[in-house]
Amino acid sequence: MLDLEDIFGAHGPLARSLPDFIVREPQRRMAERVAAAIARREALVVEAGTGTGKTFAYLVPALLSGARVLISTGTRALQDQLYAKDLPLVTRALGRPATSRC
Repeated sequence: MLDLEDIFGAHGPLARSLPDFIVREPQRRMAERVAAAIARREALVVEAGTGTGKTFAYLVPALLSGARVLISTGTRALQDQLYAKDLPLVTRALGRPATSRC
């Protein structure tokens, strides 16, 4: 099974699925913190700038965990992007099915 370093790496499934994928160390570190919080059933608050890769950094560990998660977005546009674009892309890249409701 791939770990987060592999998934977010230059030759991982995200890089293979996204032609414009850029390896971002802050994104991988955020994903590790999200994964740890999910495993411990703890709350986590993360602040990161535009372009950090926050969406994939929380989606990947959420999908890998198999846990039911609730994701709240600040705008309807972000919700639509998450539901229609980002979630399908990540599930295909990881080969993991997910059910979602919007």
